[in-house]
Amino acid sequence: MAMAETSRRRNGATATVKFPSRRQSDSPNQDRTIGDSISIEGFDFISSLPDAILHLILSSIPTKSAIRTSVLSKRWRHVWCETPSLSIDSHRVVARSINKTLASFSAPKIASFHLRTSLVNRIQPVDSWIEFAISHDAEKLSLEFRDTRVRDYSFPDFFYTNSTVKQLLVDSGSVVMIPRCTVSWTSLKNLSLSYCKLSDESLVKILSGCPCLESLELLYCDEFRCLDLSQSPRLRRLEMDRSDWFLGPTEIVAPHIHSLRLRHSRLPCRLVDVSSLVEANLNIYFSDLGTLTADFLQGNVVKMLSKLQNVEKLTVGATFLQMLSLAALCGVRFPMLKVESLTLETMIVRSVIPGITKLLQNSPGLRKLTIHTVKCSIISEVHLNNYLRVHSLNQSQCWRSKDAVFPGSIETISMLVGKYAESNLVASFMELLLRNTKSLETMVVLVVGYLDASGLDELLAMATTLSHNNNVFILIKQSHVQNVSTTFS
Repeated sequence: MAMAETSRRRNGATATVKFPSRRQSDSPNQDRTIGDSISIEGFDFISSLPDAILHLILSSIPTKSAIRTSVLSKRWRHVWCETPSLSIDSHRVVARSINKTLASFSAPKIASFHLRTSLVNRIQPVDSWIEFAISHDAEKLSLEFRDTRVRDYSFPDFFYTNSTVKQLLVDSGSVVMIPRCTVSWTSLKNLSLSYCKLSDESLVKILSGCPCLESLELLYCDEFRCLDLSQSPRLRRLEMDRSDWFLGPTEIVAPHIHSLRLRHSRLPCRLVDVSSLVEANLNIYFSDLGTLTADFLQGNVVKMLSKLQNVEKLTVGATFLQMLSLAALCGVRFPMLKVESLTLETMIVRSVIPGITKLLQNSPGLRKLTIHTVKCSIISEVHLNNYLRVHSLNQSQCWRSKDAVFPGSIETISMLVGKYAESNLVASFMELLLRNTKSLETMVVLVVGYLDASGLDELLAMATTLSHNNNVFILIKQSHVQNVSTTFS
């Protein structure tokens, strides 16, 4: 059902408020499943569909549910057996039941094979299930192992020799990626590894066997120290989430990638070569960083920026902005950027203002600015204060007095129990951003917090004035119980 909409016009601004439609509980077709035959005048439309269509429908549900359709009629008895997609969750199913399912499968090829299981007492069956998928030329292979009691599981050699897989996902804290043979994933385009133990040597071996690789995700795979993608000319997208920090930052050599996402890293990565990059998403987070030199973080985040001089679309997280603020106050020279679209995921607090200001001033070609306000974290504030204290920096003296209109650390924590997206605060923040841009055409503000009706009206009025005075199109969105979308031009 279409979303219900209401509109109102105030001071030249149009606000469109959208509410989720209420589910019609008395609808006769509510919660209809495949087992409910849809018929008109006794004619069963679903069962009359061609097998190819039924296979497509059954491919979108777990295999366990697809098997249940076999009891509907003789027509359905063997339909699931030829469905070219298998999705198996074996946590509550014994191995012999899965073996029986696979023995009944009759499709010559598998488009998608998803396995979610534990490894306790069933490593041999898991190996045979993976071999079954590979022998049926699975193009999409997804393996999730959810048991931390098993450590250092290694895939059998045949896993690394597969000419048909195009998309591979491995998610497990138990897997050690140590190929003992030559890796040959000649058709692989998308590779995602999560929580896997992955050494530098293994990573080189894997990448050398993926000549067609286009997208690479390494999520919390923390043993490697260098990521050299110079021999992967087709690779265009790289995503990394890191959790390790005590071994030092990771070096990235990726001259061919166009999109880079580095999130949740405790240290900035060293970008050696990302010369083709056009889109980047960066953030770090605080931890026990007292052993680092005082200028390590703030100096290295600026060095990361210097490698992004050809980036057109940039997203920066809150902690990254705080480090940029410290760099700005320490007199570190910022590079000039070619960013046309900038997204700031940030709290509205004093500690991000110098970094944001410098970032905007050094992006003269900026056309679109998106502000995604995030809720302040007490833990983040504590780590920031600890970092400053270890390096003999006083938070109350770090941030300029003219930014006192924005909350400081203690004030930020007190705001967590109340409304942290006050209309005056948001409007003052928008005004500061507009003062530091020259060619801005569009500003999008996603306010994550509570604004009552009067607060929203106040923000609308102030945003209308800012839009008119600066000749900038402004879009305001509020994320709460309801979505509020407001535009100004």
